[in-house]
Amino acid sequence: MRIFDPHIHMTSRTTDDYEAMYEAGVRAVVEPAFWLGQPRTSAASFLDYFDSLLGWEPFRAAQYGIAHHCTLALNPKEANDPRCVPVLDELPRYLVKDHVVAVGEIGYDSMTPAEDTALAAQLQLAATFELPALVHTPHRDKLAGLRRTLDVVRESALPPDHVLIDHLNETTVKEAKDGGCWLGFSVYPDTKMDEERMVAVLQEYGPEKVLVNSAADWGKSDPLKTRKVADALLKAGFTEDDVDQVLWRNPVAFYGLSGRLDLDVAGTDATHEGNSILRGVPKTVPDTVPDTDPTTTEV
Repeated sequence: MRIFDPHIHMTSRTTDDYEAMYEAGVRAVVEPAFWLGQPRTSAASFLDYFDSLLGWEPFRAAQYGIAHHCTLALNPKEANDPRCVPVLDELPRYLVKDHVVAVGEIGYDSMTPAEDTALAAQLQLAATFELPALVHTPHRDKLAGLRRTLDVVRESALPPDHVLIDHLNETTVKEAKDGGCWLGFSVYPDTKMDEERMVAVLQEYGPEKVLVNSAADWGKSDPLKTRKVADALLKAGFTEDDVDQVLWRNPVAFYGLSGRLDLDVAGTDATHEGNSILRGVPKTVPDTVPDTDPTTTEV
């Protein structure tokens, strides 16, 4: 089974997660730029973060055989902070870089005028740079947020079939589908969707243009939720081809709209800018106990 997690925040995860994901069948991920859990104090802090999504994280992922891409944007929550808004002026020089496969996460958090402005501006950037867009729907007033999002998309230069509306649920999927957008679902241990609800949505609406993600981050989340959804779908009677469409071909098709998707991870370097993912030197077990000062033994 091959799995593409189209929305996961690996910056918040460990290398053990990469190893477990590979063993579960994950071979590709997209990491959207998002809020890191506390307010940033300047646009410059975004730039270091963007650089890590383009350098360090692809390196870490490649060590475990996983292709890593990212989406870049001013996220909805921090669109309300005047200290962060200048990052919009910096985005154009990042949106031309390899492995940036969409503008995102954009959308709404509290549905403020500042979020309206940031969403419209970044949809225009997506159109200008011929990239698709990953849109975050709010955690509160989700249906109202979806409708407002669709209105802004219709007014933009970006066609709806280049827009992925994420964090959908049973109350929002029909209107997002009728709006012509791609449909994203985040599966969490306690909140958002779960495996059984995801199965029910796919039974009702079918697998076309549906993407399932773990959205795993610094909170309670599970980077193996994509595999668990795949297993639940098979148990419910979906075919292996259905599972492959939802968990692989659909994300490949959507992010492939960027023209930058590269799923080849062969020939990775051992270090990134002189740093590896290793910690110390592996312990060695000699055939015989050396007749030397033990403080010189390699550890």
